[in-house]
Amino acid sequence: MLHAFLSAILLTFVELNCENLFDCQHDSLKQDEEFLPTSTRRWSQHRYWEKLNNIGQEIIACGGEEDWQLPDLVALLEVENDSVCRDLTKRSLLRKAGYEFIATQSPDLRGIDVALLYSPFSFRPISHHAIRVSPLPDMRPTRDILYVEGELRDHDTLHVFVVHAPSRFGGERTTRPHRLQVGTVLTAAIDSVRAIHPQAKIIVAGDMNDPHDGHLPQLIVKAGLTNISQSAQGTNGARGTYKYKGQWQSIDHIFASGPLLPLFSSCRVFDAPFLLEEDKTYGGVMPHRNYNGMRYQNGYSDHLPLVARFTLGP
Repeated sequence: MLHAFLSAILLTFVELNCENLFDCQHDSLKQDEEFLPTSTRRWSQHRYWEKLNNIGQEIIACGGEEDWQLPDLVALLEVENDSVCRDLTKRSLLRKAGYEFIATQSPDLRGIDVALLYSPFSFRPISHHAIRVSPLPDMRPTRDILYVEGELRDHDTLHVFVVHAPSRFGGERTTRPHRLQVGTVLTAAIDSVRAIHPQAKIIVAGDMNDPHDGHLPQLIVKAGLTNISQSAQGTNGARGTYKYKGQWQSIDHIFASGPLLPLFSSCRVFDAPFLLEEDKTYGGVMPHRNYNGMRYQNGYSDHLPLVARFTLGP
């Protein structure tokens, strides 16, 4: 029994919406003017590097407290481009962690994308591609879905989808079809994987802009995946990953396919004290975000990360 425990391999998967991880360079094809040195936010190189190091610190801390190990895989949302991912992995506090990354180049109007950071010691990509979501007639272009297939340390194959669904800006009912459009494309891609690998181990992670009982998460559940983050909470006051007008919400999710469930160990909201600040309006605590309105406060994100752990075989 002891030998089996010692030979088990722990896999740590993190989902994190970075909240506007922009560089300071203007992309003439994107609406990124809000995060430039000349903008009202006065987004500077100094603030950019503070943000990178803060996100790096956050990812490292997600490795745990008592039985710490560097997260193996990190699904990142709201990163502007691959240059930002390169600075994060090669030049920030994460530079000695050895992370590599795969990022999308989406048609999102603001230029925000999704990415997957991975430790090459525990995950070896086999293939990857971006899945384009064709917008509905009244829908703005949205983020691509990132698909990555890779080999784990136990030589099994893992399929990862990273998703950032359209927001509710304009109203939940009005924008619901936009999120369902993402869900339709996503579930079709999941079905394609299963058609080739019926026992595929699949993780879907991201900001769905929907609670666990919302239409998009329920569509993913109907496709045969389990929301392993549905009951996730923090240990320092966070009852979700995002707080809106005093109410905690869980709009970030991690789903796992059936073959992964026997390996699933735990999922929690990582709400270390340094990621929180006092909610002076509604009471309790809230994520320590980078800006409070237009006031810069050198924070982290308006979302807290989800940390899921799996115990792989020897």
